Amino acid sequence: MRKVMFAMNISIDGYYEHTHFSPNDELMEYFTQLMHDTGVIVYGRKTYELMIPYWPEVAKNGSDRPSDIAFAKAMIPIEKIVFSRTLKDATENTRIVSENPEGLIRELKQHPGKKIAFSSTSLLPSLLGLGLIDELYLVIHPVLAGENKRLFENFLVSEKLNFKLEHTQLFKSGAIALHYQKNE
Repeated sequence: MRKVMFAMNISIDGYYEHTHFSPNDELMEYFTQLMHDTGVIVYGRKTYELMIPYWPEVAKNGSDRPSDIAFAKAMIPIEKIVFSRTLKDATENTRIVSENPEGLIRELKQHPGKKIAFSSTSLLPSLLGLGLIDELYLVIHPVLAGENKRLFENFLVSEKLNFKLEHTQLFKSGAIALHYQKNE
C-alpha cells in the first residue's frame, strides 16, 4: 500500500504563507529528494495554481539556480491530480477531479508505486482526521510570521492522532525538517 505524505514550509508560529520563506539550495535539494520518492502529486486548486506554470517555466528557461532547476525537472514529469470544482484546464500530465477526495486518496493508496504527495491545506484537516495522511514533512523556518493562516488552525479531531518522529535535519539557514510517520 502506498503512503500519502504531506510536506510544507512553516514558520515557528505555524504560518504557511509561501512569501514568508526563501528556500536556499540546501532546502531545494531536500524537496527535490522528496519528489524523487513521489509517484503522484495531489494538489488543491490554489496550490496547483502556485506551482503551475511557475515550475514548468523554471525547467524550460533554465536561468534559475541549479537547485531550482533540479527541483523543477524532478517535479514536472510526475503525474498530478487537482481537486477543484472551478478549474477548467490543466497541464498535460494533470487531471482534474471535482468530487470525493477521500475516495480518490483511498484508491490511489491501493496502487503499487512511489509515495503520494498530498498538497492541499484546505483538504488537509479532513484527510488527517480520516487517517489518510501517513507522513508529515514539516520544514520549520526561523521566522515568526504572525499573519495569514496557520497550518493546523482549523484542525479538529474526534480522537487524538499519534505520529512518531522518524528523522530530523538541521539546515545551515536555521530551518529544521521534521519527518513524522503515523503510528499504526
